[in-house]
Amino acid sequence: MKSQTGPQTMKPATAAKKLGVYLPATPAEFQEGVVSRAELNELQTDPPQWLQELRRNGPHPRPVVAARLGVSIAGLARGGVTEPLTTEQIEELRQEQPEWLEKERATQAEVRKEAARIKNLKKEKGARQS
Repeated sequence: MKSQTGPQTMKPATAAKKLGVYLPATPAEFQEGVVSRAELNELQTDPPQWLQELRRNGPHPRPVVAARLGVSIAGLARGGVTEPLTTEQIEELRQEQPEWLEKERATQAEVRKEAARIKNLKKEKGARQS
């Protein structure tokens, strides 16, 4: 078995995903380098100005957009949202409440409700077996 010789690093895309930011919007030095675990932890605990700005105003990657709108990533695609959105654009969608957004939110609510039902069912089944 090989022992680890240096600090564990990750590609910028992986680090951006973990930080919840859109990689092309990050500074060039972030995009071109590698990020160590220690650097990632530092970015998470004490985010620099550029990271705070990206998290606040965007553009945001699809998982963040989906979460802020309360829909799935697939729901975004069905609604025609394929590009990263800024916080302002997300707020506009919330205000406009297009039909697709209402439908996708309802779908997402049903999915969560079903997941909770299944979880409770498994919990009850486990309790009965004990």
